Amino acid sequence: MAEQDSLDRVWDIIERVGGCMLTTRFADGLRARPLEARPDRGGGVIWFVTDLRSGKEHEIERNPDVGLVFVDAGAKAYLSLTARAEVLRDHAKAAAIWKSTDDVWWRGPDDPNVCVLRVTPLTAELWDGPSSKAVAAFEFVKARVTGEPPNLGENRKVTVPM
Repeated sequence: MAEQDSLDRVWDIIERVGGCMLTTRFADGLRARPLEARPDRGGGVIWFVTDLRSGKEHEIERNPDVGLVFVDAGAKAYLSLTARAEVLRDHAKAAAIWKSTDDVWWRGPDDPNVCVLRVTPLTAELWDGPSSKAVAAFEFVKARVTGEPPNLGENRKVTVPM
């Protein structure tokens, strides 16, 4: 698969899935939590609306290297991004990417606790599995009979341009 096709596939998954797990580093190791992505394919970044009072903002300010995992269960696609994050106190950007579901957590984009994360993907690793359970089951049975590893899809690693 051509590099541009791989990059398009990465952004397609990010846009379709939306929710992901964001992993940050803290004093005792790694911590992951779910967040809703607001991808900007043209800008090459992923935005998140989040809260200044949460641990992830402090962890990112200490160490901006993060990981993101998106899973498209229907397509059997698994995407892992290595990225660099930045915490911004930018209420105009929050307003631009605001969704009605954000109102559950804050009193609008001007809430003093609202901030945004700007996450710049550096590398992406994508696993595309077989599209059906039947294909996966067949591959496992075939592997057991032949002793060969199952063909559960393609793993391709691409670099996401800045």
